[in-house]
Amino acid sequence: MSYLDTKYLNLASASLQKYKKVKTGLYTFRCPYCGDSKKNRNKTRGYIFQVKGDHVFKCHNCGITRSFSNFLKEHAPHVYDEYVMERYKEGTIGGNVPKPDLTQFISKPKFDKRTVDLETLSSLNNSHPAKQYILGRGIPENKLDRLYYCPKFKEWTNTQKHTFFDTTTDEDRIIIPLNSADGNLVGFQGRSLSPVAKMRYITVMLDENAPKLYGLDHLNKNDTIYIVEGPLDSFFLENSVAMCGSDIDIRTFGWSDYIWVYDNEPRSRQITDKLSKSIDNGDQVVIWPSQIRDKDLNEMVNSGINVKSVIQSNVYRGLEAKLQLSNWKI
Repeated sequence: MSYLDTKYLNLASASLQKYKKVKTGLYTFRCPYCGDSKKNRNKTRGYIFQVKGDHVFKCHNCGITRSFSNFLKEHAPHVYDEYVMERYKEGTIGGNVPKPDLTQFISKPKFDKRTVDLETLSSLNNSHPAKQYILGRGIPENKLDRLYYCPKFKEWTNTQKHTFFDTTTDEDRIIIPLNSADGNLVGFQGRSLSPVAKMRYITVMLDENAPKLYGLDHLNKNDTIYIVEGPLDSFFLENSVAMCGSDIDIRTFGWSDYIWVYDNEPRSRQITDKLSKSIDNGDQVVIWPSQIRDKDLNEMVNSGINVKSVIQSNVYRGLEAKLQLSNWKI
């Protein structure tokens, strides 16, 4: 954020409930327009973030969007006039001027990183059921150091965050860590090894305000970013993140080049609705060709399909994407 925006957001923060700096240029707090979640007083769905050089407010609860200036005018009138006057004096209204060094105004607190204290799958014996399961799915062996084996899932989970009251019926699971961009553990998924498990995946968030995405700590933001549905699918496509069932507004990350790669399920209303929403947002999407019958990247790779090549040939946007989606659903 600009020096002035940062300065006046900090001045206004005293009146914003649960105000928190997520990272440089991204702040969250309870929405002052709708009051945010009525069920959970700790939820913060109001965000101030950067979009194409401008800073905006958006609430993911009520959907209200405001420019930073209008947000201050409506919810921090005691500093708004001073903000406008100082922008005028600095010459930031009506022209471009060099931005001051923010380091003297923004402190960067250091915290010990939280990590997974379990064995990686790569360290297990090749005959171990967890390792055999992952290799059996065709996951590249060089990715196994990003997955962990947990012999007692409920018991271990409670050491991270008290979640289960009854641990008498425990089970082993594969742990898929959800890390922030700087490698801090903010949550995890437990993947069951049992073919008859009632819940194949169990997701636990250690930081409820953190985005529920897999792969943020392995991204190169200068290259095209692929957004897939499941963490295991992301192993088949370099520079990808997995949504893990979340409905985060990806635009809050400020990525310049990204492509949505949804599962190949044209009869799924949930999938087609997500595709329509992404297209309406002006995003790039993959519409799978009709000759491909496999439902996800994992199945496609195991069928011998070069998914990167197919994706590059089937990326659409705008009206063309709408037409392709209409044909794909038939």
